[in-house]
Amino acid sequence: MPGKQDRQKFKQHRIQMIKAFFQSRTLALLISAGIILSSVLPSPVLAAAAEPTIENIKLANTRDDLLTYFSVRHAFTDKICQAALNGIPTTFSFYITLYKTDDSWFDKKISDIQIKSTLKYNSLKKEFSVMRPWKSDKPLITTSFEQAKAWMTRVDNLKIIELNRLSKGDKYQLRIKAKLNRFTLPLSLHYIFFFVSFWDFETNWYLINFTY
Repeated sequence: MPGKQDRQKFKQHRIQMIKAFFQSRTLALLISAGIILSSVLPSPVLAAAAEPTIENIKLANTRDDLLTYFSVRHAFTDKICQAALNGIPTTFSFYITLYKTDDSWFDKKISDIQIKSTLKYNSLKKEFSVMRPWKSDKPLITTSFEQAKAWMTRVDNLKIIELNRLSKGDKYQLRIKAKLNRFTLPLSLHYIFFFVSFWDFETNWYLINFTY
């Protein structure tokens, strides 16, 4: 028969084994919890949303005037599309400035133009109207949202300046920028479009240097 001391040693040994077992189980649970936690954390953004850019800038002329053509890419974000389809008028402003450049520190501004295009959706008629007063007093009407967006983001045959104001052999710089105009939301839509700043945009200035 084992003595009293032997029974105490056996009891202590069993207590140590039980503690070790639960410590290992607790550690395993913590490790498992850590793996689960890391699997539900948001993943880092792989690519930022495409920024609006101005592209396809071209210069042309008639017998009397200098003209420009260009378009804006990535102007219609999801938020802007959602707002437009809810009947909120959407207006893009375009800034076109022409400078005469030389070797001095300051360029001379010789033409400064601001134009606007506005899109509005009529949910009853299910049609879009695009106003481009810089081109025509009559609105363009379509049932295609894609066509309406194309009209909104394209500028063509825009007069910059009369050719007789340019000098042969002189250098010039055309600067173009696009911006979404801020607008006031109806109270009924505030809960949908709470983060208005997410859909504001303004492009950088895009420059074209040329010699006349």
